[in-house]
Amino acid sequence: MVDPTPQRAWRALCSFCGAPVEFRSADSPMAVCSYCRSTLLRDGDTLRRIGQAADLFEDHSPLQLGVAGRYQGEPFTLVGRLQMACDEGVWNEWHALFDNGRSGWLSEDNGQHVFSFEQVAPAALPEHWALTPPGQAVFIDQAPWVVASVASARVQSAEGELAFLPDFGQPHTVLELRDTQGQVLSVDGSDTPPRRFVGRSVSLPDLSLSGLRETPAEAKVKSAGIECPNCGTPLTPRLGQSLSIACPSCKSVVDISKKDAGTGLGYYAQDNGLEPLIPMGRTGRLDADGSGQPDSWQVVGYQERCDEPESSEDEQTFWREYLLYNQQRGFAFLVDAEDGWSVVRPVTGVPSSRSTTAVFKGVTYRKKFTYTAKTTYVIGEFYWRVRRDQRTLNTDYAGAGSHGAHQLNREQTGSEVTWSAGRALDAAVVMKAFGIPPAQAAAFKRDAGAGKPWSLGGVKTWLWILLAVAILVMIVRCDDSDCHQVRDTYGSASLEYQRCTQYSGSGGGNWGGSGGSSWGGYSSGGSHK
Repeated sequence: MVDPTPQRAWRALCSFCGAPVEFRSADSPMAVCSYCRSTLLRDGDTLRRIGQAADLFEDHSPLQLGVAGRYQGEPFTLVGRLQMACDEGVWNEWHALFDNGRSGWLSEDNGQHVFSFEQVAPAALPEHWALTPPGQAVFIDQAPWVVASVASARVQSAEGELAFLPDFGQPHTVLELRDTQGQVLSVDGSDTPPRRFVGRSVSLPDLSLSGLRETPAEAKVKSAGIECPNCGTPLTPRLGQSLSIACPSCKSVVDISKKDAGTGLGYYAQDNGLEPLIPMGRTGRLDADGSGQPDSWQVVGYQERCDEPESSEDEQTFWREYLLYNQQRGFAFLVDAEDGWSVVRPVTGVPSSRSTTAVFKGVTYRKKFTYTAKTTYVIGEFYWRVRRDQRTLNTDYAGAGSHGAHQLNREQTGSEVTWSAGRALDAAVVMKAFGIPPAQAAAFKRDAGAGKPWSLGGVKTWLWILLAVAILVMIVRCDDSDCHQVRDTYGSASLEYQRCTQYSGSGGGNWGGSGGSSWGGYSSGGSHK
């Protein structure tokens, strides 16, 4: 068991409020007073106040100061935190001090975590590095990297003991690159020359952590009387880091990223979509990583998406995505598409990709579709800022040979490229994981065979013929249509009603054939953190 008690410490009194301030490392140049939030710079044997840190944005992270663990066999303690912010989100960079005196950073990354260390005496960066677009391959220190994101970020707040004096002033460019070995290279442009950090993805359960928060922090907006700006319904986010939430009454999507700025909350109204097959807030045990060890995952968000066909002759496709959350493992996506269910998670590295194939962890994937995806309806809450008709450019890949149940997806926005990996799930596995009664099995059944849109779930052939005649008179698009008669006849959870609404545009599973089926994509909203 790791003992978080340091063997040596440097203590002084805050020069502003007189509270005790402790440094665990003699090399740490600054700290933030936990009482008055003064930013304190070490000046010899005294502390000099150079400002005051803003209040921290409470989030869902189980991490906190004092958490101890092991990484690659070496014990460490979390002694400080930088809270970073950009237009698309907020994330944490935790300062980890190892018993051997080494400093590292445990960072949030796409709902997961990366452990990184600062490079010592790195070689020069390529010219105009801050202007390199996402998706472009570059060579740094004679090693190949792919740019994952370019963001203008700022230090929003800090706490505890830090390994360097951050710039609390102007925003600066943060460039993030990834390689085929699963490494992440972060370039921080706040200093000259820029600081560089190299790390790898880690799972919190593998770090043998102790001292975690027993329960996730609830959002402060719960007690702040936040109301829907459209209908006045109280909004109660369950995750402190949520940037968008859908009103449970009028379904308006509310931007709560600036809830503390003293200004009105932005929102947009949306038409009603389908009722999720898996209820919001439901918790189930699911193996989201393919490790064979299921974990508890809670449904916190739901979105309906469609592709945008290149021509009027192409069929439009629809699918649904459930945002799942686990306190230690982060986020995952459960995708409901025409060819079945799949579970998807972002990956830290990048595959080795060519024009028609991609190789990831020894598996060769073949390109299937490239398409523009649009979000048409959301409920719940999301850690990215949801925008009306949000669009991404997606490319789907399928595993070759015996790996045909494995999938890759590349999703690109204006400032970021995200890769995610997934695998197919049987509908029975999904139902069992989330406690869905057997009576609803027909609603979960999907067509696993390409080109067989009418062979679903043992439904009588004549019913499908009648439904096909009705569908022929509908316009295949993402807008309004009336399927009340079908719903009244077959029920709101029936495949007949789902197919009617999907073809009429209220957004449901992916029922087309030529436009792609996003088994791995999800709307990250442009924020890689």
